[in-house]
Amino acid sequence: MLFRNITLLDENFNVQENMYVGIKGDRIDYIGDIMPEEDYGEVYEGTGKLLMSGFFNSHAHTPMTLMRGYGESMSLHDWLNKRIFPFEAHLTGDDVYYATLLGIAESLRFGIVSTTDMYYFCDRIAEAFIASGAKANISRGITCFTDDDLKDIPAYRESKELYEQYNESGEGRIRIDMSLHAEYTSTPKIVAQLAELTKELGAQMHVHISETKEEHEGCKERHQGKTPVEYLNDLGLLDCKTTAAHCVYVEGRDFQILKEKGVTVASNPVSNLKLASGVCNVPRLLEEGINVAIGTDSVASNNSLNFIEEMKFFGLLHKERFKDPRLTTPRQTLYAGTRAGAIGQGREDTGILKKGYKADLIVLDITGPHMYPAHDLVNNLVYSASGSDVVLTMVDGKVLYREGEFLTIDMEKVRFETKRSIDRIVEALK
Repeated sequence: MLFRNITLLDENFNVQENMYVGIKGDRIDYIGDIMPEEDYGEVYEGTGKLLMSGFFNSHAHTPMTLMRGYGESMSLHDWLNKRIFPFEAHLTGDDVYYATLLGIAESLRFGIVSTTDMYYFCDRIAEAFIASGAKANISRGITCFTDDDLKDIPAYRESKELYEQYNESGEGRIRIDMSLHAEYTSTPKIVAQLAELTKELGAQMHVHISETKEEHEGCKERHQGKTPVEYLNDLGLLDCKTTAAHCVYVEGRDFQILKEKGVTVASNPVSNLKLASGVCNVPRLLEEGINVAIGTDSVASNNSLNFIEEMKFFGLLHKERFKDPRLTTPRQTLYAGTRAGAIGQGREDTGILKKGYKADLIVLDITGPHMYPAHDLVNNLVYSASGSDVVLTMVDGKVLYREGEFLTIDMEKVRFETKRSIDRIVEALK
């Protein structure tokens, strides 16, 4: 495909107008201000449109689409124990497969090209992402409250088999990570053994850290004053490339450890607000040179995958929380939503619009009245744009969503199957 006469957001997050971008295979092959001689196939007229990197959702539980709006106005503890866990106890592999496809469709609609996902029935999640053409880092969250060895836990076997069967599948679009659910849902033995397994496999780690004050302070009480970051680091869990979700209450030495270990922090502003968990100190993380990306968490606690909305919250929260309107600039926000997320997933050749990089791109219609005037289009993208402005989503050079049409997902079947799942589970819970 050749994008013609299109405005673009370049690798430095600067706006360039009337440009040409040629896609060959799964890569960006040409960027210039003159028509290329090479034939790139279909010509996409870009007048009134913006081309940029797609978004990278750095923390999600995609199959939880089935629980959108199911538990509201509750604390995290009550939300989990009174609504989410009882619902999840009835899930089947088929439920998860179609729920994942529903989440992928929503993601593509809002310009998300790749997702870092933690859940279970992960083989069905992988199959859904492969079928859709989207990208994902998938992990089976491991929990353990007994003195068992890691290898005696069913979730361990699932994780190992998942890695062996699906890592680098879907022409490399699927990555399998290891995952510890959290400090408070595991034992020191499990943490240490999982850290060792992850190193042996050469895999990445995905973990919840310091999401709530109760979790953070409870860890210090349980482990001789150690914060979750200190505790997990001492057991070797952060020695592998790690995405740490939330990090709302990190403090003291935590910042130094996160920096030294190269951890990516996935901030989830909307979910953390909705559950009254708090506000991540993103300005301090950025000041320390820590890679900060953006996650939506699940739609059960968000309640959408509207990534542009997520970026706006990300860009605004810290200004009020720390009483400084200069904090978290639009360019920092766009970087967190694109390149930082790609780096966190271990996908070094994507997340920016640059020749030779993967063609994981989105097109936005920038002609709407809410996008005018554009004194600075970068500012408009964060503060004025809407998720509905996304009109095309491309992954590895293939168009997966275009102007209301999902080219790889049968939405009628997905709606039918997810409704059937919801009706069955809700009836069982009566």
